[in-house]
Amino acid sequence: MNEQKIFDFFVEKGFTVEGIFGILGNIRDESGGNPRNLQNSYESRLGYTDDSYTEAVDSGLYKNFAHDAAGFGLAQWTYPTRKENLLRFARQQGESIGSLDMQLAFMYQEVKGYKKLFAILSTTDSIRTASDAFMTQYERPADQSESAKRRRAAYGEEIRDKLVGAIRPDDTENITEEQARQKVVSAAVSWYGRKEADGSHRIIIDLYNDNRPLARGYKVRYTDAWCAAFGSAAAIAAGYTDIIPTECGCGQMIAAFQAMGRWVENDTYIPAPGDYIFYDWDDSGVGDNTGWPEHVGIVVCVTGNMIRVIEGNKNDAVGYREVMVNGRYIRGYGIPDYASKAARSDGIPVSLNKVPQWIGRVTGESPNVKKWAGTMYDNIKSWPSLSKESLVDVCDSIKAGDDSVWYYIRIDGRIYGFVSSEHICEA
Repeated sequence: MNEQKIFDFFVEKGFTVEGIFGILGNIRDESGGNPRNLQNSYESRLGYTDDSYTEAVDSGLYKNFAHDAAGFGLAQWTYPTRKENLLRFARQQGESIGSLDMQLAFMYQEVKGYKKLFAILSTTDSIRTASDAFMTQYERPADQSESAKRRRAAYGEEIRDKLVGAIRPDDTENITEEQARQKVVSAAVSWYGRKEADGSHRIIIDLYNDNRPLARGYKVRYTDAWCAAFGSAAAIAAGYTDIIPTECGCGQMIAAFQAMGRWVENDTYIPAPGDYIFYDWDDSGVGDNTGWPEHVGIVVCVTGNMIRVIEGNKNDAVGYREVMVNGRYIRGYGIPDYASKAARSDGIPVSLNKVPQWIGRVTGESPNVKKWAGTMYDNIKSWPSLSKESLVDVCDSIKAGDDSVWYYIRIDGRIYGFVSSEHICEA
């Protein structure tokens, strides 16, 4: 599926991250993200495959595209007027009817006509809210049951976990090093598209300023350069300020990494997700770059020799950059000690399902929501207890050290924790 391309497209259009994942969950359910997808039940009926149908429409050989009642493309457009508009739009753009870019542009043009939906996608912080709205107002499938809504929202959650990271700031600390790295990347990527122009970057600055102590006692202003504050905010959101220095200045952040013994200035170093990359824009390209750093970002991934980085204050917004390993302008890397966060007390790796399996009803009086299975663990900060008769998503189950059964639950479609099975029954 073309999730990343679709995600990036709608971020540029100003939709919230949650709004976009609501769209993506619907697209997966409709077409699997294939812009050339012909509705399966019509393939044998019409005698076409996805590709042959697309090619026949493009060439003009097949002339009944608008009126054949077959769903097609990302959104499985079906109604004659919508398919006519899609075909007309494709030809105006000089693109194939199966073009991903063309269909995204057409979808956005359509969505703008649904004012209520557009407002939801631009403001919501709930994947479920976005998914339900996109399903009922835009897609309008025959099956609009509760199970269908849960399925599409769950797809959105799955895609969120794939693109942004399966580990969220409130998740258990019993994780692998890779997952620990992903917590920081997840926090940073969740702010993608926030910018100075509309003030949406302020949430990042506020998170930095609310953390104490402030570096050198300085409170960052909304008009200040904020790349280092962005990197620090990701560490704060992940709960890793003990291994990642919080600073608002790049040079000072490097000094702090050096003091921790976590600074790398080796040109052959290949970074890993969660590493902090620093730049010196005055680098001449001759010899080793040792100048004062002007910018910092967080490594998202490395593919071959290409590093994908997410940065705050990139053109006054949160955006991506791609640089070559040992590329010009790279000053060096801060390497947080993620391994120190990866050990479970018993050393046993655990992988838990994050997709809801059934809906649970709370039967106990204000049961605690724990960071891990067992009464000895702390409550999660964002939702420490549950109300009796409230509903939660039950994703998985696990035994604690005393053999008691605990459910791994999702609250409000976004927060995960552990509750004793004694306090949850099937709704």
